[in-house]
Amino acid sequence: MKKLLLLLFMAMAATTFAQNQINFESGNFDFLKDQTEVNVQLKFDNAVYQEKNLTETEYVESRKAEITARKGEVVWQSWTREWERFKNTQYLEYFFKGVNSKSKKVTFRNDVKAKYTLIIDAKWIYAGWYGGMIGSQEAKLTANLIFVETDNPEKVVMKLLADKIQGKQMNPDFSWEYGRIAAAYEVTGKKLGKEIKSSIK
Repeated sequence: MKKLLLLLFMAMAATTFAQNQINFESGNFDFLKDQTEVNVQLKFDNAVYQEKNLTETEYVESRKAEITARKGEVVWQSWTREWERFKNTQYLEYFFKGVNSKSKKVTFRNDVKAKYTLIIDAKWIYAGWYGGMIGSQEAKLTANLIFVETDNPEKVVMKLLADKIQGKQMNPDFSWEYGRIAAAYEVTGKKLGKEIKSSIK
């Protein structure tokens, strides 16, 4: 019985250790050694949300029911605007804040003519929750980080997996899920930047 419990504990520990970090799947960072900039794109085409793996439409509809019932239509309209704004600009800005604070030799930006493009393809997003003084649960992000040739996007030079990267309470919008998700993008950026910094001397 003790051996069984020990094996179960070791399996759980290994699974936990594999999460909340950047895992290498193919390639290495050598292609960045002579680069100064990398273009970045976000994708949400295949993203699912929460433990139930809801589509974005399903998730937004569930939030609409909750927010309108508790806070009214005006708050819901504001939420909708912010949800789209964060998806369109803020997640990327938070990612840049994280990655560029660690990766000093290579700058990550969007809409630049760089040789390589990083595609952040979100796969699973856990929005977390906010309980004020009671406590909060940070968001988590699982995404494929795919480096491709900008002029030939079919050419993948490196692929990594950001596995359940947990955000931190690091922005004024943390009380709403888009703020918590933004924090997960920032932490993802920091972790990627640290990997690049340690690989490119």
